[in-house]
Amino acid sequence: MIQKIETSDNVVAFRAVGEVTAQDYKTVIAPAVKALVEEINEINFLFLIDSELENFTATAWLEDAMMGLRNLGKWNRAAIVTDSDKAISFTNGFSYIVPGEFRGYKKEKIKEALSWVQGSEIPVMNTKEIASEPYIDPDDLGEENLSNGYSDADDIDYNYKA
Repeated sequence: MIQKIETSDNVVAFRAVGEVTAQDYKTVIAPAVKALVEEINEINFLFLIDSELENFTATAWLEDAMMGLRNLGKWNRAAIVTDSDKAISFTNGFSYIVPGEFRGYKKEKIKEALSWVQGSEIPVMNTKEIASEPYIDPDDLGEENLSNGYSDADDIDYNYKA
C-alpha cells in the first residue's frame, strides 16, 4: 500500500507499507505527480520505503519505471528513503543517467531528505530549540584547547572597514 504524506506545495511525498502494487502507483502516486507537474511544471518527490523491497510486485516496479519515463524531463529532485543500501546506491547513481537530481537516504535522515527535496538544504530550525542550546564562548576555550597553537583570531583584520 502507498500512503500520501502531506508536505509543502512544491513536493509530493509517499510512504510504502506492506505489499505495493501497480494499482497503488496508478491511484495514489500518478495523480499526485500529474497534479504537481500541472501546477509547477516539475517534480520534487520523496518516497519513504517502509516495507521490504520484496513486497513490491513486478508490476509495481514496471509502473514505477513507466511513471519515470512518462515524466522524464520533469524530474527536479527525488529522494528515496530506505534502509536498503542497494536501493540507496541505485538511487544515487540514477542522476548520472536521467535528468534531475536523485538521492538515497537512510530512514533516520528523512527530515534531511525532505528539506533537500523542498529545495532548502539548510533545515529550518525552531528558535526555541536554539535558545535551549548552551552557548560556548570561544574566549573561554583557552590556549590548551588549540590543537596546533594556531587561533582563528589570527585571521581577523580588526582594522577592516566596510
